[in-house]
Amino acid sequence: MIPSVLPTYNRAPLQFVKGEGTWLIEADGRRFLDLGAGIAVNALGHAHPALVEALTTQAQALWHVSNLYEIPQQQALADKLVDNTFADTVFFTNSGTEACELAVKMARKYFYEKGQPERIEILTFDGSFHGRSSAGIAAAGSEKMTKGFGPTMPGFVHLTFGDLDGVTNAITDKTAAIMIEPVQGEGGIRPVPDAEMKALRQICDEHGLLLILDEVQCGVGRTGKLFAYEWAGITPDIMMVAKGIGGGFPLGAVLATEDAASGMTAGTHGSTYGGNPLGCAVGCVVMDHVADAEFLAEVNRKSSLLRQKLEGLVADHPEVFESVRGSGLMLGLKCVAVNIDVVNAGYDNQVITVPAADNVIRLLPPLTLTDDDIAEAVARLDKAAAQVETQLATA
Repeated sequence: MIPSVLPTYNRAPLQFVKGEGTWLIEADGRRFLDLGAGIAVNALGHAHPALVEALTTQAQALWHVSNLYEIPQQQALADKLVDNTFADTVFFTNSGTEACELAVKMARKYFYEKGQPERIEILTFDGSFHGRSSAGIAAAGSEKMTKGFGPTMPGFVHLTFGDLDGVTNAITDKTAAIMIEPVQGEGGIRPVPDAEMKALRQICDEHGLLLILDEVQCGVGRTGKLFAYEWAGITPDIMMVAKGIGGGFPLGAVLATEDAASGMTAGTHGSTYGGNPLGCAVGCVVMDHVADAEFLAEVNRKSSLLRQKLEGLVADHPEVFESVRGSGLMLGLKCVAVNIDVVNAGYDNQVITVPAADNVIRLLPPLTLTDDDIAEAVARLDKAAAQVETQLATA
């Protein structure tokens, strides 16, 4: 019989009942060091007092009214995002997937209103992940994402990651935009070099294209800047945000320049729950913390410390790990052993990591982790690696 919860996940046999900062407590009382943060969601850790207070206070006042009316919390969060980024305007969603849907619509509507309705194609890259909606899987284009769900939505051209010549050669009179993650997450923690980000911005400018950045996973302080595009010194036209912006509460957004958003007039898009008072109250507090310069400086300091220790871990376990890669507290361990075996050994040693493509495990801890957490995390990963080595030796 099919279970009451649709079986679309390969779940680990763990039931977490409580969270405290960087720690998760299992139903049997075991404490797990969380280096996954709900896949880069719990930016301020579990049960952060300021987030609990914001949610509780708002819940006692008002939960939902719909976007038929002005929502003060939504306006406050939009102002914070506009004040701290390239954007002139923000639309709130509940997830990164919904943000992708709007980003695609916004780009196409932009050219339709400019009298160029044929410009619908969006250039994307192998290894990308833009959510699991029809547009999201079509944008990624991989067989893993699209098999069995055809026909896929047209209008996406899939290119090789890192091939700038391929980008230029793919541009036609139908091209509307380039869409890319500054750091691929699901694709195996693959950062786009700063020089390449600059080149993509230049290509868009030269050909009159829109640059869409997917910062759902790499944004909101994850790389040590508020948003990853800042490292390259460029700005996008449209940007997708989610995960960390809600600190664990479902919240997403599309940020855009006034020009890029010019086609999205009243009635062209909407959301029942997007920008609700609960989510935006929490998002405001997240922004107050993460946009702070001292907070981001600490993220960079801690990421350097963690990376240094991980380099030592790789050197100590060459049969398990090959290298460290990534940016800020969005790090990947490229594995020699099967990455799922390393993740499972981590569970045995009460440390949580997240698998990704290219035989990588992701380390996406809360941005609030401490130096002691880092030391304990590497110690537990060391035990997990030793366990994998034993398994390899006896296989």
